[in-house]
Amino acid sequence: MLIGHYRNFVQQQNRQTTQSMFPTNYNDILKRIDEVDPFLYGKTRNYIDGSVTRLSPYISRGVITTKIIRDRLVERGYDLTEITRFLQELAWRDYFQQVWKYKGNLINQDLKTTQQDVDNEKMPAALINASTGIEAIDKAIREFYLTGYMHNHLRMYVASLACNWGKSHWKNPAKWMYFHLIDGDWASNALSWQWVAGTFSSKKYIAIQNNINKYCYTTQKNTIIDFDYNKLNTLKKPCSFQQTICPELKTYLPEKKDIEIDPKLPTLIYNTYNMDPMWKKNIKANRILLLEPSHFADYPVSEKVINFVLKLTENVPGIQIFAGEFYELSRKYNLRNIYYKEHPLNRHYSGTEEPREWMFETRGYFPSFFSYWKNCEKECVGTE
Repeated sequence: MLIGHYRNFVQQQNRQTTQSMFPTNYNDILKRIDEVDPFLYGKTRNYIDGSVTRLSPYISRGVITTKIIRDRLVERGYDLTEITRFLQELAWRDYFQQVWKYKGNLINQDLKTTQQDVDNEKMPAALINASTGIEAIDKAIREFYLTGYMHNHLRMYVASLACNWGKSHWKNPAKWMYFHLIDGDWASNALSWQWVAGTFSSKKYIAIQNNINKYCYTTQKNTIIDFDYNKLNTLKKPCSFQQTICPELKTYLPEKKDIEIDPKLPTLIYNTYNMDPMWKKNIKANRILLLEPSHFADYPVSEKVINFVLKLTENVPGIQIFAGEFYELSRKYNLRNIYYKEHPLNRHYSGTEEPREWMFETRGYFPSFFSYWKNCEKECVGTE
């Protein structure tokens, strides 16, 4: 256990590592959008050194939207029909949010089919401890703890190791990953894990060593997952995955302090899914970052995530932080003219809900991403 000044030193180093990877200044974020190469992304995104955008924390936290990214690409002269591969990957986030919007808390359980071949609701200790013996995976988990970020392909490998090799039900391992992700979006995270586990897809996704070697540039042999796909039906749970742990996940919020409210002004409610610095920027308002203990009891996040969100508040002049429940805030300060942005976790708010911005006009629940994308793709070429 880390104690005293050494623990503080490690926490400071972790914050500096995260900030170097993910700047929080709004102009720097816009600059990162304008550096995106959608063609190179489409060719290399599956490789761990691929040309990924690293925009996900800003999308998840509501600093920017998928539509803003698309529109800035159009302004740079890109034809939407030529960058559909890039747009398709962006659209996955909107799709998962649409599923969450229409299915609600049902995404917290097996959504389409029951997960098969499950023997525990915990998680392989070897994954938590980064001791699987698979070089690329262990390195990725260690870096994950340090930075709060993991390449999407590696997330799939980890999910497959937990669910399909470790035979863990997807829910608690998914919460473990969400806890550490600075780009944590519960819909994208939970439904991606369900896709891997076969509860939101037609089959499970099975990670094997050859595939990891290809995309992670390793040459390992004789690991616990060094098998051919045609032999997977005969495989048993690796001995090194027998020990399981239920991760202890707890969020530590800032101390609750009184804030100042001008009763003559409207009140804008921000949260970890809405940190948009441009929202009603030109009006005078009470601007409150609401951090609800009940929310983080259900969806815990790490200190690193909270610190990242707090850094993002620097883009919103005058914003104040309230660590408490919505009803406490509303009653204590007798709020009347409240505004907030649409989100599945905001349904208990009261006031004026403003619609969120989507990349395409396609709305509603679609049973698969590709049925959703088929409608979005029509918008790229301007057809109905």
